[in-house]
Amino acid sequence: MAYKNFKLETDADGIALVTWDIPGRSMNVLDETSINEIEDIVKTTTADAAIKGVVITSSKEAFCAGADLSMLEGMSRTYAQLLKEKGEEAANTVLFEQSRRFSQVFRSIETSGKPWAAAINGLALGGGFEITLSCHYRVAAENPKTRLGLPEIKVGLFPGAGGTQRVPRIVPPQDAMQLLLKGEAINLAKAKQLNLIHAIVPAADMIKAAKDWIKGGGKAVAPWDEKGFKLPGGPVFSKMGMQMFPAGNAIYRRETYDNYPAARAIMSCVYEGLQLPIDAALRVESRYFTQILRSNEAAAMIRSLFLSMQELNKGARRPANVPATKIKKLAVIGAGFMGASVGYVSARAGLDVVLVDRDQESADKGKAHAKGVIDGLVAKGRAKQAEADAIMGRITATADYAALAECDLVIEAVFEDRKVKADTFSKAQQYLKPGVIFASNTSTLPITSLAESFQDQGRFIGIHFFSPVEKMMLVEIIMGKHTGDAALAAALDYVRTIGKTPIVVNDSRGFYANRCVGRYIGEGNEMFLEGVPPAMIENCAKMAGMPVGPLSLSDEVALDLGLKVMKATEADLGPNAVNPDQKKLMVEMVEKQGRLGRKNSKGFYDYPEKGKGQKSLWPGLSALQPKQLDPDTLSVEELKQRFLVVQAVEAARTVEDNVITDVREADVGSILGFGFAPFTGGTLSYIDFMGTKKFVELCHSFEKKYGSRFTPPKLLEEMAAKGETFYGRFPPKKPVAQAAE
Repeated sequence: MAYKNFKLETDADGIALVTWDIPGRSMNVLDETSINEIEDIVKTTTADAAIKGVVITSSKEAFCAGADLSMLEGMSRTYAQLLKEKGEEAANTVLFEQSRRFSQVFRSIETSGKPWAAAINGLALGGGFEITLSCHYRVAAENPKTRLGLPEIKVGLFPGAGGTQRVPRIVPPQDAMQLLLKGEAINLAKAKQLNLIHAIVPAADMIKAAKDWIKGGGKAVAPWDEKGFKLPGGPVFSKMGMQMFPAGNAIYRRETYDNYPAARAIMSCVYEGLQLPIDAALRVESRYFTQILRSNEAAAMIRSLFLSMQELNKGARRPANVPATKIKKLAVIGAGFMGASVGYVSARAGLDVVLVDRDQESADKGKAHAKGVIDGLVAKGRAKQAEADAIMGRITATADYAALAECDLVIEAVFEDRKVKADTFSKAQQYLKPGVIFASNTSTLPITSLAESFQDQGRFIGIHFFSPVEKMMLVEIIMGKHTGDAALAAALDYVRTIGKTPIVVNDSRGFYANRCVGRYIGEGNEMFLEGVPPAMIENCAKMAGMPVGPLSLSDEVALDLGLKVMKATEADLGPNAVNPDQKKLMVEMVEKQGRLGRKNSKGFYDYPEKGKGQKSLWPGLSALQPKQLDPDTLSVEELKQRFLVVQAVEAARTVEDNVITDVREADVGSILGFGFAPFTGGTLSYIDFMGTKKFVELCHSFEKKYGSRFTPPKLLEEMAAKGETFYGRFPPKKPVAQAAE
């Protein structure tokens, strides 16, 4: 029969070549059509006595990007419908049968009686990698960019098509757990070392190598189907097994605080599966996969960290009527740490960059920072010297503003001070070429008021980078009152060029991310002033799912900067705009104790000299607390909830204030920008999955105990009364089906 996604050809030696090539897509994905066709191909080739073996490959640059996650989302919707109509047992049965379909088809490859070889040309991730693991032989084309892996854990899932059973039957359990629990993709050299692939050959020889293996008597039996098969790490109940699993449990608890059901399921799948024959083990995996597919965490993470993030990356918020912006040369005014970092990531993305500062020495210092970053990567083997030289060749450092005349986009990244910024705009404007877009990198100052110093406010926009720029994936694009579509399109095109994820927000003090993260830091300060032990504050925040505690984050941001922002807010909005007790605490830490945070090695923490141990909480903190509470009298659960609720209620206020106009951006922005507990799916998903009614009740209980920062906005009260969700009331544009890339 003719296939839509595959081409099947048999050569004179009786070897079938199955070439994967989904029409109209840049990458192959495992969708409903693909799995149906693979199933038919297995049956056809198995039944045909003339076929001696099968090679599966791809005609695209990559082998397969993974499963179509929108298909899994559809399975969850079907489950919800069946649950409503036919009850839990019927719904569970259907979901179980649907969710094990990939696993059964892949197992049929393994047990077909015909030798199958995977010829891997490029990326093979998730289900795409799992199909290669079910083949009896794996050969990869030489390519330094090729990565193999099982990244499902990053979207709240786990490999459910045999990955949790085949990987620990190929590699020792410690390595298997690293691959499964971290979800990091590995290069071909590492994959070969672990025996996850059998050979690496030049691209031109890949298909021949796969066919030669079959012609040379390639065995159509997986190692675990042979009598006497021994696990690479020995039995579960052995000396090595007993060293591995108890320690693995402890590491799992330390890393996840049991917030990620998929990670727990992986541990269980491997532990239980390795004690069973492969078919029973695959059933165990499918049962756990069905359970995880029904979890709120998987639904939330798939939506925010995969579907929504891809939609935003592909320009969901870009004005459709504006032609693509051609940015070849970028200027960054202000070559300090932030400006130099922006220059570096731009040059790394292939743009020519002009770093402008008040004098040549300052500009050169900015370029030296960029050199330090890339030299560090070269030293670690993550970049080649030729690549480093090319990046540095694209950066020009100067004190001459006339260099702006050649640039297609200008980003101002000077000190966070209105007057300094206004002076910069004044100096720059005379050199700008007609129609160029001008962006201000500011973290708190409203864009509309900054734009008043600029001649054409329609071409003025905010582009807020997060520190460290090299690592942080989010960029907040701020629309001033008069910002035009051309400026928005140019900003989004630029952010896409440098490979980061944009969110678009309307103007407001602190915009979106800093409004929410400010609440998180503020809640840590409130707890400190209440007398909660500092270590408990930090640990409860991490247990809630935040990447670092609020006191540690204050140190990273810099306490003196926090105090400066407080003073600026007070000057602009009056004394009621800041909490006087928190301001008093910051004045004490910064002005009286000289503790500025990590930058001067002392803040809430003491920081040892580089390489001389770990940071530790400053012993003098207790003297600054008005009282000390007994930790045994405090509710850990309540402390955890306070951290998440205070940020989520602020996110709801940003929707009411029209700062956030797309719910996807609130969720994606909260996870990428300030690490809001990823397992929740983000600030608004946290509310939606809890239920607005229950969330509002929790807000009111905290409001009575702790004050008005927990007061829910009218919008949320109204939604709770009507039983609405954010995604129900403000549905984003219908997503296009996409693959796990």
